[in-house]
Amino acid sequence: MRHTESHRSHRIGWLRAAVLGANDGIVSTASLIVGVAAADTARSGILVAGLAGLVAGAMSMAAGEYVSVSSQADTESADLARERSELATQPESEHAELAAIYVTRGLDEKLAGEVASQLMAKDALTAHARDELGITEELAARPVQAAFASAATFTVGAALPLLLVLTLPQGYLVWGVSGASLVFLAALGAIAARAGGSPVLKATARVTFWGALAMGLTAGVGAIFGAKV
Repeated sequence: MRHTESHRSHRIGWLRAAVLGANDGIVSTASLIVGVAAADTARSGILVAGLAGLVAGAMSMAAGEYVSVSSQADTESADLARERSELATQPESEHAELAAIYVTRGLDEKLAGEVASQLMAKDALTAHARDELGITEELAARPVQAAFASAATFTVGAALPLLLVLTLPQGYLVWGVSGASLVFLAALGAIAARAGGSPVLKATARVTFWGALAMGLTAGVGAIFGAKV
């Protein structure tokens, strides 16, 4: 009977971008709303500021993720191209290099050489990409996927505090948006932790702490400067 295990490492790429996008959407938009509301701004002004923050933030997240992950993808492509050239011109040297990697992982030299030979006979570039460069299909850089996931989840995250602007009484916006957003962040931390297989309490506490700090600081700025304007 074949033994199968369920791992979550294949989720790292999109999960990181999605969690980062949703977290930033909630924190940045809620902080913006809280800061503007603390300055005794009219509801319409708060809503416009929040919508502007949503659009600007989503585009910024998408662009940032795309550029960042594209740079990673370019580096991976360059490494693979160099490896492909070395395999074509120096196969013996590349075989020895791969065998040496397996020796450092605990195989004796004879077995390491046999393993390297068999893997290179099947797909030399994939073997070197995985074991020498650390590049695998599951963890390869995907700029478009990262950009879309980040922008989409930012939008969803930002929409949550914006909905509160439409539903809460004006006098309760600062505390209502702050409290509800912390609940949203705690839920996001728990969901991300479960999806990634990490401790739920630690992830929840981490994301909630930084969200509370961001909203507290912007509320203070709004109250101070709003009183002076």
